[in-house]
Amino acid sequence: MTSAYTSLAEWFEYLNADCDYEKWSQYLYNRLTAAGITGGKGLDIGCGSGAFTRALAAYGFDMTGYDLSAEMLSKAERLGTGPRVRYILSDARKVRVMGGRADFAICVNDCLNYIPQKDVPAFFARVNGCLRKGGCFIFDVSSPQKLRETIGNNAFCEDREELAYLWFNTLFPDRVEMDFTLFVKGKDGRFDRADEHHTQYIHEKAALLSAAEGAGFAVRAAEGAFGDARDTTRLNFICERL
Repeated sequence: MTSAYTSLAEWFEYLNADCDYEKWSQYLYNRLTAAGITGGKGLDIGCGSGAFTRALAAYGFDMTGYDLSAEMLSKAERLGTGPRVRYILSDARKVRVMGGRADFAICVNDCLNYIPQKDVPAFFARVNGCLRKGGCFIFDVSSPQKLRETIGNNAFCEDREELAYLWFNTLFPDRVEMDFTLFVKGKDGRFDRADEHHTQYIHEKAALLSAAEGAGFAVRAAEGAFGDARDTTRLNFICERL
């Protein structure tokens, strides 16, 4: 059993292509510009293989991506960097900004679900310290409803030409424990197996609002996926550093 996003790193964006990274990146850009952030320095906390880091750099921001998985960052480097992108190996809870405070930070696509509830206030305070006054912080979580009713105590599988996976989930009151098995086809036609264990914590909306405000943010919006109030699978928060 390996750590989360070790073997899965190579295939993460491929397996999640249906989440529509282009639409998601446009949503983030629109929320940033609506907050008056049209340029400058951005932080992508829990950047994974860099999909949003690359997209926001393409919009003209100078981006730094942080992730705890060396394998994810290796994949990010191979997918492309450029003069506006750099990556740093770091736990989200220990992120540090270099060269002056940033204009905005994002922490999206379930990164916050990997942070225990007790650590969220300190994490938000650390992000606050990385931003300039008036800076924007956008974060999201998979909703409690999604984790309890769709993910928890369920199993998922998929069989593709080049790989297959099995995903088993056990629901607890405060979290979902996930066991993920990946089978990847080699050049000789045989499949190599890799097993990973993930833990995603369930974060209630009220607790996140309280933690963000307690860390010195004003929450300007709390909305569903892509801003759609009808989509309850994801909670998005747009905050301003006071």
